[in-house]
Amino acid sequence: MAGPIGSARILVVKVGSSLVTDAGRGLDAEAIARWAAQIAKLHALGKRCVLVSSGAIAEGMQRLGWKRRPHALHELQAAAAVGQMGLVQCYESCFREHGLATAQVLLTHADMADRQRYLNARSTLRTLLELGVIPVINENDTVVTDEIKFGDNDTLAALVTNLVEADALVILTDQPGLFEADPRQAPQAKLIESAAAGDPRLEAIAGGTGTSVARGGMITKVLAAKRAARSGAHTVIASGSEPEVLLRLAGGEPLGTLLLAGAMPLAARKQWLADHLNVSGRLGLDAGAVRALVRDGKSLLPIGVVEVRGEFERGAVVACHDPEGREVARGLANYSAAETRLIMRHSSSEIESLLGYVDEPELIHRDNLVLL
Repeated sequence: MAGPIGSARILVVKVGSSLVTDAGRGLDAEAIARWAAQIAKLHALGKRCVLVSSGAIAEGMQRLGWKRRPHALHELQAAAAVGQMGLVQCYESCFREHGLATAQVLLTHADMADRQRYLNARSTLRTLLELGVIPVINENDTVVTDEIKFGDNDTLAALVTNLVEADALVILTDQPGLFEADPRQAPQAKLIESAAAGDPRLEAIAGGTGTSVARGGMITKVLAAKRAARSGAHTVIASGSEPEVLLRLAGGEPLGTLLLAGAMPLAARKQWLADHLNVSGRLGLDAGAVRALVRDGKSLLPIGVVEVRGEFERGAVVACHDPEGREVARGLANYSAAETRLIMRHSSSEIESLLGYVDEPELIHRDNLVLL
């Protein structure tokens, strides 16, 4: 087996709502059975797969007779609770046909943002893979709020890719891949067969959401590939309707769009920092501080901070912005927001006289800071 997907030992496979639910017309059990059969064959070849599946809300909508995705959070949560039952039952029965056990894992951003819960989730998933179990992952839609929801399973799949340190992420969708323009508006647009994950050009090309059932669009897939690349994982965006798509990708066949991870993967702790979807506060930096972080790889000192936004405690994840407002880094703050406001624009030698004590000379140590 050749190529980045063929050589992958651990794969995360994400299946979109429109595929799982036959474009919203209820669960497509035949399609789910086909993916289960493919994953079973990959499993027999020694590959371990994590399945991130959309479809709970869409299946719940079908069961409840709703034609359009509701906007009210409590209605979305109700639909998810109803639909999750059928979705998991279908996956369980399909994989059982191949002698494989499955495990349902529901995650929220709070699980990923809390370091201890993050490590617990990582340990559980890696143990399941070692046991030969297929984890079926979805966002815990029945308990999420606007503050903690991932918002789309493409993002969740990328976070899980980093969490288990998978070698590749395969995003199955209802499109053949990423095109140079929207093929629905420009039928002659060419498929992008390969590109670097994180290439800004891709974000400019991708846009819009797909259907009334699906939450994400091509832009979320491009951003997911960029996120997955932080742990060294390559991403393929391909059509889930393509016959034997997973097996052909594993065999080295070029299908869909391959987005390659370029840089060396971040250390696990820095991946966790980079993967935070929400930060507790924001620090505005002067040009000298930005230069020290980005060019020289140094820690952030209080003297380089010119603005503090939000309220946060010591140990919180905060974003660092350059004078133009762009986020350049994020890290764990050694001081609270109130303390940071007192010591900003002062040298580290003045911290004790300003606060009455000194904990660390750095506001964020470089070991607890990741560049974006």
